Amino acid sequence: MTVTDALGLLGGLGMFLFGMNLMSSGLEAAAGEKMKKLMEKLTDTTLKGVLVGTIITALIQSSSATTVMLVGFVNSGLMTLSQTVGIIMGANIGATLNGVLLAVGVGELAPLIIFVGAALIMFSKKEKIKQYGNIIIGLGILFQGMNMMSGSMAGLRSSPAFIHLITTFENPIIGVLVGTVFTAIIQSSSATVGILESLAIAGLITLDNGIYVMFGATMGTCITAAIASIGTGVNAKRVAIIHLLFNIIGTVVFVAICLFFPFVPLVQRMFPSSVSVQIANAHVIFKIVTTILLFPFANWMVKFSEAVLKDKSQDNQRLPIYERAKTMAGYSVGNSAIAISLIREEANYMFDIVRKNLSLSFDALLNGNDEKYEEIHENEREIDKLNHEISRYISSVIANKMPARDSVIISGYFDIIGNIERIGDHAMNFADHVKFTVNQNISFSDRAMGEIKLMQDLSEKAMELIVGDKRREAQELLVKVSKAEQKMDDMTESYRTAQMERMKTTTCSPEASIIYAQMLTDFERIGDHLLNIAEEFAKMYAQ
Repeated sequence: MTVTDALGLLGGLGMFLFGMNLMSSGLEAAAGEKMKKLMEKLTDTTLKGVLVGTIITALIQSSSATTVMLVGFVNSGLMTLSQTVGIIMGANIGATLNGVLLAVGVGELAPLIIFVGAALIMFSKKEKIKQYGNIIIGLGILFQGMNMMSGSMAGLRSSPAFIHLITTFENPIIGVLVGTVFTAIIQSSSATVGILESLAIAGLITLDNGIYVMFGATMGTCITAAIASIGTGVNAKRVAIIHLLFNIIGTVVFVAICLFFPFVPLVQRMFPSSVSVQIANAHVIFKIVTTILLFPFANWMVKFSEAVLKDKSQDNQRLPIYERAKTMAGYSVGNSAIAISLIREEANYMFDIVRKNLSLSFDALLNGNDEKYEEIHENEREIDKLNHEISRYISSVIANKMPARDSVIISGYFDIIGNIERIGDHAMNFADHVKFTVNQNISFSDRAMGEIKLMQDLSEKAMELIVGDKRREAQELLVKVSKAEQKMDDMTESYRTAQMERMKTTTCSPEASIIYAQMLTDFERIGDHLLNIAEEFAKMYAQ
């Protein structure tokens, strides 16, 4: 094998992996959060999960990318562990499509596929069309990489050392080990199977030689999900365990079938046209039969993963958003869905703390005591911490390639959490007013206390409007919050006028009047920030 051949082999492998990554990125940009919605709707049963996993993996041609996406979804709480089993099974089936296409000669159309993808990217003005172009050109580059590898391997026919290496693959253990290690290094079983087909096209390998390497590739691809699960929650790690368990059982079963039953001769008789076709179809049979065999044991695999990896108390602690969002770098499919859902969840959690603080502060004012001051202050520190964490996470993901709509939503949440944090500041101001009035023995008139109670009621009702997931009612929410904010403005103006009257009649002390004026300003600002939040939701989810 010459240096040129070696460089061609490496370059072809690089093109294959790059094409696969480009397809994943294009799908993420085109689908975005729709990927998550599809999984939510169609994974309530294992069978539906198999179908979803097959379709998604057939599109991106990487069971590793699909499984890493599952690790991210489970880690971020978007999916349950049981929902992933069917998708893992389907991912293994979907990953076989690439091998079938290569075996039947679709790879010869690689230049045309690349041209079509490039034309869509260069000549279309629509962003969606450009994203589809990325998917198509990625597929073409993937096939072109396989063509390069096939061509570079032709010279190996005359290499005694390589022929000796290939013949050792007939040993099941060596073949499985080679397939496992090689695939763990390149992190793509599709690439390994593609290389086997290239060797077959070059006349260097038979089904007897290559089938055990193919089995090993199935186990080697599990390394990607295992790496992705490092530093994630216990359920995300269990996804990697289920993936590994599925592939180990399938490999053991089929190695035994090949050793004790005439599986290889059967495939050769069924598909006599070429060795590459035999390898591709043996791969398909392997994955489909394994799925059929293990399908009834889906719940058992979940229980097995739970028994192997026990849940610990520290896993129940709330992790920072960027910790729960950890996924394998280099695989982008589903990341915008993970980001949006996590940010939404954290923003709602932050808003709940702000609501609690506002209620505690008003109660303290009305009761005339500062017993809850430290609790309110501690909540304020948590609000500031969340604001920092969410902002940091948004800054890290906003630069990633994603659909324009998803980018608008994530940017919108950046403004929303800023407004939530400011409401928290005003709640803290109320608590500080309580602390000061108690220390200075300052009291408010009965009428002022009645007004404070009405301010509390209106504030809490306005806050209640924002609670929950407002994607489907964003425009209606804006109308409701606008009315509430106007009531708060009107109430503020009315109470300022009443305060001036009380000051003229010396009903309120100068010290109480100053503090009350500050409280009215805080009350009015809360309404303004709530309106800002509602307006942002309306922009994010405009029809």
